[in-house]
Amino acid sequence: MIQKIKRSVSVFNAPIKRVLENNQGTILRTVIYTLGHFIIAASCVVYFTGANFQDAITDAIVEPLINGVWYFVLDKYWASRFPRAAKS
Repeated sequence: MIQKIKRSVSVFNAPIKRVLENNQGTILRTVIYTLGHFIIAASCVVYFTGANFQDAITDAIVEPLINGVWYFVLDKYWASRFPRAAKS
């Protein structure tokens, strides 16, 4: 049973490992950019609204996640309504 689980996990881990190995620099820069975005966004929220930093960092993390979901839904809708435009 344990061997079966290990095999099934390795099926998923192999592609992930390959992506990580082939894109180390890009992934590192992406993580640094994302952390910078959170700090900059939180700082702006604190500066412009006077919110405490905990509330501001929560907003700085949650808002992009919601925007990502919104973009996914919008893109799926757009591709279903305008299939030709989605291919170009």
